[in-house]
Amino acid sequence: MSLVPAFGFKVLAKLDCRTKPLDGHAAFANASKPIHALVVLPLLKILPADLPAGARTRLTAVLKRRNMKLAELAKTPLTLDLPGGGRCAYVMIDPAQARFAQLSVLRKAAMLLLEEAPREIEIAVHGATGETALLLAREALYVLWLNGAVLPMRKKKPGKSLKRLVLYGGFKTVDFAAVAALAEANTLARELTVLPPNQLTPGHYRERVRALAKQQGWKIEEYAFKRLKKLGAGAFCAVAQGSHEQDAAIVHLSYTPKGQEKKNAQRVALVGKGICFDTGGHNLKSAKYMSGMHEDMNGSAVALALLLAVHTLRLPVAVDAWLAIAQNHISAQAYKQNDIVTALDGTSIEIVHTDAEGRMVLADTLTLASRGKNNKPDLLIDFATLTGSMTTALGNRYTGVFASNDTLAGLAIDAGRQSGERVCVFPMDEDYETGLDSKVADIKQCMLEGGADHILAARFLKRFTHEAPWLHVDLSAANCSGGLGAVASDITGFGVAWGAALLTQWLALGK
Repeated sequence: MSLVPAFGFKVLAKLDCRTKPLDGHAAFANASKPIHALVVLPLLKILPADLPAGARTRLTAVLKRRNMKLAELAKTPLTLDLPGGGRCAYVMIDPAQARFAQLSVLRKAAMLLLEEAPREIEIAVHGATGETALLLAREALYVLWLNGAVLPMRKKKPGKSLKRLVLYGGFKTVDFAAVAALAEANTLARELTVLPPNQLTPGHYRERVRALAKQQGWKIEEYAFKRLKKLGAGAFCAVAQGSHEQDAAIVHLSYTPKGQEKKNAQRVALVGKGICFDTGGHNLKSAKYMSGMHEDMNGSAVALALLLAVHTLRLPVAVDAWLAIAQNHISAQAYKQNDIVTALDGTSIEIVHTDAEGRMVLADTLTLASRGKNNKPDLLIDFATLTGSMTTALGNRYTGVFASNDTLAGLAIDAGRQSGERVCVFPMDEDYETGLDSKVADIKQCMLEGGADHILAARFLKRFTHEAPWLHVDLSAANCSGGLGAVASDITGFGVAWGAALLTQWLALGK
């Protein structure tokens, strides 16, 4: 199994499944080249009988030397140097732990091998059979596929991606198609997000999206700046007008599963904030806070990647992805404080702070997504790196979510547990919106005083959902230093696995 995305970056290593068990250290002793291996065990009190004698002896000796109990492998993986010059990592998975913790310890074990940039890693599951063994193999492959791909960089000697994974134990490649789909989608989101702003301008971004749409067979429609201006999308255009190049657009991608065209399939709209660089506009950011603002398009990358995952996983749901692609520049044409603009749905907005541009571009995009003539959604989800106050509230190990009803809130939490991408649901009661009361317009964009800006932003956006069932995802965990859960890179791709889990649950409920 080998997958390569439309943008030319290497994503997933080729998978080779073999029936012959991995023969522990005895097999490595006579290897002609260094071998890197990952051995995954369930939580056990004693080493499993199917672990080869040589491996048992070496692992027991190392545990004794470090004064470690076997069960501590569920928190602290161990590596052993192999006679042929390679390395073997041992890790134990505790089924009583949350999936986030299980993926985190697997990531630690994987990175002990990947830090040496091997071209191939061999994987074996010992001490488990049947569905348990299959589950452990899936988790190990997911983590290795995610972290084995080197993200784009411009160094003279860039890192090398993992080329091949060999899985022992009689598994079939087809058992891991869903794992590969999620790994590919997450990597796509991270690849786009790390690209520097001179390589991912709105124009370049749109070209890449067109290429992916053509490759996947998706319908695409681009609402360019002039068209949006004519339509009256004043909120989006207020932000986009500060750029000399009028390359901003709302890009609409549409996918309907085969056989579902005439079956009135459930329809989901995914909306993503795609600010390719955010200077803050006239309320200019300082250098400290402007650094990394090329990542402000992460919400759109997550929405795009989730569309790819839904397509590849063949979930029985039609999807419209709406990407709000623009930049927030400072110029003589840029919008400014105290401007009053009119959004696409006729709502007048008083501009309070030009660095609250995300909710502006999302307002008109949500209107388009929620009002479709032939594609009115049964569920609307938006993804955005929207507010600093969400990061203040949660840090960057959880992401904040707002839901239009309790059922969706419950699904959001459950999807976080299942995917290992943890979320926290926040309130957005109506009385919060008094902070957005304006004397000169229908609503203020935000408050200068700050306060619970993440909640105010959600209340602001809710106006433009036009009562559609809705989830707002404020991606405070989009960047986490040192990695998060399954992902070792600072850019996490958070939201892709969560979104796939949520949609699977939502479809099962028939909502």
